[in-house]
Amino acid sequence: MNFTDWQEQQHITQFLHHEARLLDEHRWAEWMDLFTPDGLYWMPLVRGQTDHLDHASLFCDDALLRSMRVRRLSQVRAYSQQPATRTSHVIGNIALESRAADGCIVYSTFHLLEWRKDAQRAFGGSVLHTLQREGDSFRIRMKRVDLLNCEAPHEALEVFM
Repeated sequence: MNFTDWQEQQHITQFLHHEARLLDEHRWAEWMDLFTPDGLYWMPLVRGQTDHLDHASLFCDDALLRSMRVRRLSQVRAYSQQPATRTSHVIGNIALESRAADGCIVYSTFHLLEWRKDAQRAFGGSVLHTLQREGDSFRIRMKRVDLLNCEAPHEALEVFM
C-alpha cells in the first residue's frame, strides 16, 4: 500500500466513524446530508439478496423514507421514543473493495448496541457503502446493511445501523 492509498483509507475510515457518531448522537440532519439525493439505505431480508426491487427487504429507504424515519425518531410525543433510544456503533474491518474515478465501494463490519425503553438489543453484520466523491469528501450513494441474523424475526427496527 502506498502513501496515497493509506491516506485514502484513513479518509474513508474517518468518514465511516463520523457517520456512526452522527447516528449515536441523533444528529439526523447532518446524517441525512451524507447521502446523495438519490442515495439508498437498504437492509436485505435474506443473505445473498441481489436487489431491492424484486424482493422484500427489512427496509429500503430512499430520501423520503429516511426523512420519515428521522421524523418518527425525533418526534417528542412518539411513544416508542420515550425515553429516546440510545445507540453505540462500533465499526471495524474497513476495507476498500473497489475504486473508480467518481467513488469507491467500502466493506466494513459493525456491532450496534441499542437501549430502548427497558430493553437492550445487540446487532451485528457487515456494510457495503457505495461512496461518491464530492470535493475532498464523500457522499453515500448506497448503504447496504447485511445483518448476521437477517432471516430471524425482528421487533421494529427503528434505529439506523
